[in-house]
Amino acid sequence: MHSTASDGSLPPEQVIARAAAAGLAAVALTDHDTVSGVPAALAAGAALGIRVVSGCEFSVLAPWGEMHVLAYFLPAGAPELDEFLSRCRLDRNRRGMEMVRLLQQLGVAIDEEAVLAQSAGGALGRPHVARALRKAGVVRTLDEAFDKYLGRGRPAFVDKALPTFSTVASLVHRLGGIVSAAHLKDRGNRTTLVRLRADGLDAVETRHPSHDGETRARLTDLALSLGLGRSGGSDWHGEAEDGWNHGALGSQQVPLEWLDRLEALRPAMTRG
Repeated sequence: MHSTASDGSLPPEQVIARAAAAGLAAVALTDHDTVSGVPAALAAGAALGIRVVSGCEFSVLAPWGEMHVLAYFLPAGAPELDEFLSRCRLDRNRRGMEMVRLLQQLGVAIDEEAVLAQSAGGALGRPHVARALRKAGVVRTLDEAFDKYLGRGRPAFVDKALPTFSTVASLVHRLGGIVSAAHLKDRGNRTTLVRLRADGLDAVETRHPSHDGETRARLTDLALSLGLGRSGGSDWHGEAEDGWNHGALGSQQVPLEWLDRLEALRPAMTRG
């Protein structure tokens, strides 16, 4: 789940309140390149009786370009993690401002301040640029912003400076966490997962709104045959905007037993 610490639409405590109201027993807050929302989420979870897992969604280099990696059980206030994520967020800002410059070159009336206002201090992402374009009346919907300007191959798209998967996996393992490959879709094949496992992969996100039944079954079979854990989630970013949303809150029916299995995969000396 995502909050305003990155590109979600609700503050962390409200994200957890909505999860509790939906009857969920446990959730992971996995904002992009930041754990700044985790303390508020943990406090809300303790007050509401819902378990909150400290997480983060990293972007890493992949043969097809970019892959997302979910890290779970991250410690609060770890200097090594904070330094790494700070560099990631600086690159996000660099990327966002370069998108603004490209949009301006295309004759689009948008400036840096409009985009930064949308992120409000959170980790900057393309949805913030899209929201600024919508607010300025340049596009009517977020989908239109991505289709016309911000999607890969579109005139204002800019790549991130991406770390390798092994770099992120090693960092997370040193901190006592685990890593799961996120929403791989049709890229989740045996060759890819075997290579990622050799570089430290612990689990695969099998249940995600973008995965149909066939994809779920294939990823499940691969995870089980390769001895990998399974994760899943709605990738909820808040209420739908222009019909643009990752998934309905609580839609993926992830068994609580999966969380126990994921926790058991943590480096032994850091459990508890």
